[in-house]
Amino acid sequence: MAKTKELSKETRDKIVDLHQAGKTESAIGKQPGVKKSTVGAIIRKWKTYKTTANLPRSGAPRKISPRGIKMITRTVSKNARTTRGDLVNDLQRAGTKVTEATISNTLRRQGLQSCSSRRVPLLKPVHVQARLKFARGHLDDPEEDWENVIWSDETKIELFGKNSTRRVWRRKNAELHPKNTIPTVKHGGGHIMLWGCFSAKGPGRLICVKERMNGAMCREILSENLLPSARALKMKRGWVFQHDNDPKHTARATKEWLRKKHFKVLEWPSQCPDLNPIENLWRELKVRVDQRQPQNITALEEICMEEWAKIPATVCENLVKTYRKRLTSVIANKGYITKY
Repeated sequence: MAKTKELSKETRDKIVDLHQAGKTESAIGKQPGVKKSTVGAIIRKWKTYKTTANLPRSGAPRKISPRGIKMITRTVSKNARTTRGDLVNDLQRAGTKVTEATISNTLRRQGLQSCSSRRVPLLKPVHVQARLKFARGHLDDPEEDWENVIWSDETKIELFGKNSTRRVWRRKNAELHPKNTIPTVKHGGGHIMLWGCFSAKGPGRLICVKERMNGAMCREILSENLLPSARALKMKRGWVFQHDNDPKHTARATKEWLRKKHFKVLEWPSQCPDLNPIENLWRELKVRVDQRQPQNITALEEICMEEWAKIPATVCENLVKTYRKRLTSVIANKGYITKY
């Protein structure tokens, strides 16, 4: 039997009006296109719910039982890299046949969604403890202290970058939990390598490293660019220099050079990109460079220099002004990598 067309709300309201006027269901049902059974159903609904509007409908029953939902939720909570195919097979062994789309919809209703794993530095227990020690030790430092720091780092910018992804099931704001990330280690390569520095007063110098970045090259860069940057940024007396624990930075010769030059160096824990605000500045630079779409290495280098110089001092100031939030985030995340 063909499905009949649903009556308009105007028609349903008219039926109720006729009923209230004293008309019988049989009399109302004599109107063209309206059955007596339909009239009765509309009147009963109006008496029960005081409306003729469509009520929320339950729809088709769920394919996966509450017990099955708990099972797959527990599975992805224990192993975030479980695939939809794995879950389909688990349910099939339990006697429930569903599609991968059903799995996705069910987990989404539980607050879980399939996302790409974030790549973060590989943290050993010693790194986690060192990060916590640094964050707790500097948590109460005044904002003025961070404003007197020159932050530095190197970064690699590729002409045409490639990204490798892996999907995981996670809840909102849980992208940096260790089980949802892909640990990485530092490695060489890339089209151009940059060294740069900045302070709360703005960007310092940016240098394209043409040769292999070793201890000798590091000392040469610092010798030619660190003090001029400090002067250009008008740093206060007693300013502090920050760089990470890369071997070329911690080499005995580099440490001795910094000591002889009487530079104060901030003691820095390993594997802490989220604690160095220059990482945000690198991201700002890469976005700006990507928007200009350089087509060769020469253009890439020129655009990097141009866009670095355009970064407003207010961006740098805000990065430093909110530094305490970075420390509290590390403590709240028990020493693991945080969003930065």
